[in-house]
Amino acid sequence: MDRREMTIYEALGGEETIRRLVEAFYPKVQAHPLLGPLFPEHIQPVMDKQYLFLSQFFGGPPLYSERYGHPMMRARHLPFPITPQRAEAWLDCMNSALSELQLAPELQHFVIERLRGPAMHFVNTTDGGDPT
Repeated sequence: MDRREMTIYEALGGEETIRRLVEAFYPKVQAHPLLGPLFPEHIQPVMDKQYLFLSQFFGGPPLYSERYGHPMMRARHLPFPITPQRAEAWLDCMNSALSELQLAPELQHFVIERLRGPAMHFVNTTDGGDPT
Protein backbone atom coordinates (compact mmCIF):
# COMPACT_ATOMS: atom_id res chain seq x y z
CA MET A 1 0.00 0.00 0.00
CA ASP A 2 1.33 3.45 -0.96
CA ARG A 3 1.45 5.58 2.20
CA ARG A 4 3.07 8.69 0.71
CA GLU A 5 1.67 12.13 1.38
CA MET A 6 -0.77 13.53 -1.13
CA THR A 7 0.62 16.51 -3.05
CA ILE A 8 -1.17 19.86 -3.08
CA TYR A 9 -1.73 19.24 -6.79
CA GLU A 10 -3.57 16.01 -6.01
CA ALA A 11 -5.49 17.53 -3.07
CA LEU A 12 -6.68 20.34 -5.34
CA GLY A 13 -7.91 17.91 -7.96
CA GLY A 14 -5.03 17.98 -10.42
CA GLU A 15 -5.08 19.42 -13.93
CA GLU A 16 -8.78 20.31 -14.06
CA THR A 17 -8.77 22.32 -10.84
CA ILE A 18 -5.49 24.10 -11.61
CA ARG A 19 -6.94 25.17 -14.97
CA ARG A 20 -10.15 26.37 -13.31
CA LEU A 21 -8.10 28.25 -10.71
CA VAL A 22 -6.07 30.07 -13.37
CA GLU A 23 -9.24 30.90 -15.31
CA ALA A 24 -10.89 32.30 -12.18
CA PHE A 25 -7.75 34.17 -11.09
CA TYR A 26 -6.74 36.21 -14.12
CA PRO A 27 -9.96 38.18 -14.65
CA LYS A 28 -9.54 39.34 -11.03
CA VAL A 29 -5.92 40.31 -11.70
CA GLN A 30 -6.83 42.19 -14.88
CA ALA A 31 -9.58 44.11 -13.08
CA HIS A 32 -7.40 45.02 -10.09
CA PRO A 33 -6.15 48.64 -10.25
CA LEU A 34 -2.69 47.76 -8.88
CA LEU A 35 -2.18 44.60 -10.91
CA GLY A 36 -4.02 45.03 -14.19
CA PRO A 37 -1.57 47.59 -15.63
CA LEU A 38 1.32 45.12 -15.20
CA PHE A 39 -0.24 42.53 -17.48
CA PRO A 40 -0.66 42.45 -21.26
CA GLU A 41 -4.10 42.87 -22.77
CA HIS A 42 -3.77 39.46 -24.43
CA ILE A 43 -3.53 37.45 -21.21
CA GLN A 44 -3.79 33.86 -22.54
CA PRO A 45 -0.01 33.26 -22.80
CA VAL A 46 0.38 34.43 -19.19
CA MET A 47 -2.44 32.12 -18.11
CA ASP A 48 -0.85 29.19 -19.94
CA LYS A 49 2.48 29.77 -18.18
CA GLN A 50 0.74 30.14 -14.81
CA TYR A 51 -1.02 26.81 -15.33
CA LEU A 52 2.31 25.12 -16.10
CA PHE A 53 4.00 26.78 -13.13
CA LEU A 54 1.27 26.11 -10.56
CA SER A 55 1.01 22.48 -11.65
CA GLN A 56 4.72 22.04 -10.95
CA PHE A 57 4.80 24.26 -7.85
CA PHE A 58 2.03 22.28 -6.19
CA GLY A 59 3.71 18.90 -6.80
CA GLY A 60 2.26 17.90 -10.16
CA PRO A 61 4.19 17.18 -13.32
CA PRO A 62 7.18 19.48 -14.02
CA LEU A 63 5.41 21.10 -16.96
CA TYR A 64 6.99 24.54 -16.57
CA SER A 65 10.56 23.24 -16.35
CA GLU A 66 10.04 20.90 -19.27
CA ARG A 67 9.01 23.81 -21.49
CA TYR A 68 10.96 26.79 -20.11
CA GLY A 69 13.75 25.40 -17.94
CA HIS A 70 14.25 26.29 -14.28
CA PRO A 71 11.45 28.64 -13.15
CA MET A 72 13.77 31.36 -11.73
CA MET A 73 10.60 33.23 -10.82
CA ARG A 74 12.20 36.13 -8.96
CA ALA A 75 14.44 36.89 -11.95
CA ARG A 76 11.49 36.60 -14.35
CA HIS A 77 9.54 39.13 -12.27
CA LEU A 78 12.35 41.68 -11.86
CA PRO A 79 11.30 43.79 -14.88
CA PHE A 80 8.00 44.57 -13.13
CA PRO A 81 7.62 46.94 -10.17
CA ILE A 82 6.34 44.61 -7.48
CA THR A 83 5.51 46.37 -4.24
CA PRO A 84 4.36 44.78 -0.98
CA GLN A 85 0.88 46.12 -1.82
CA ARG A 86 0.93 44.42 -5.22
CA ALA A 87 2.08 41.14 -3.67
CA GLU A 88 -0.82 41.32 -1.20
CA ALA A 89 -3.23 42.23 -4.01
CA TRP A 90 -2.02 39.21 -5.98
CA LEU A 91 -2.62 36.97 -2.97
CA ASP A 92 -6.07 38.52 -2.46
CA CYS A 93 -6.99 37.78 -6.08
CA MET A 94 -5.74 34.21 -5.68
CA ASN A 95 -7.70 33.81 -2.44
CA SER A 96 -10.82 35.08 -4.17
CA ALA A 97 -10.30 32.64 -7.05
CA LEU A 98 -9.82 29.77 -4.61
CA SER A 99 -13.03 30.74 -2.81
CA GLU A 100 -14.86 30.85 -6.13
CA LEU A 101 -13.86 27.21 -6.71
CA GLN A 102 -15.49 26.33 -3.38
CA LEU A 103 -12.54 24.31 -2.13
CA ALA A 104 -12.34 23.28 1.50
CA PRO A 105 -11.40 26.33 3.61
CA GLU A 106 -8.39 24.50 5.10
CA LEU A 107 -7.07 23.74 1.61
CA GLN A 108 -7.62 27.34 0.49
CA HIS A 109 -5.70 28.60 3.51
CA PHE A 110 -2.89 26.11 2.94
CA VAL A 111 -2.55 27.12 -0.73
CA ILE A 112 -2.45 30.84 0.09
CA GLU A 113 0.16 30.30 2.78
CA ARG A 114 2.23 28.20 0.36
CA LEU A 115 2.08 31.06 -2.19
CA ARG A 116 2.75 33.84 0.34
CA GLY A 117 6.51 33.22 0.55
CA PRO A 118 7.14 33.41 -3.20
CA ALA A 119 4.78 36.39 -3.59
CA MET A 120 6.71 38.35 -0.98
CA HIS A 121 10.03 37.18 -2.40
CA PHE A 122 9.15 38.87 -5.71
CA VAL A 123 8.84 42.31 -4.05
CA ASN A 124 11.50 44.49 -5.66
CA THR A 125 10.38 48.06 -4.92
CA THR A 126 8.46 49.93 -2.26
CA ASP A 127 7.03 52.77 -4.31
CA GLY A 128 5.77 51.29 -7.57
CA GLY A 129 8.62 52.85 -9.52
CA ASP A 130 11.49 51.07 -11.17
CA PRO A 131 12.39 47.68 -9.71
CA THR A 132 15.55 47.52 -7.64
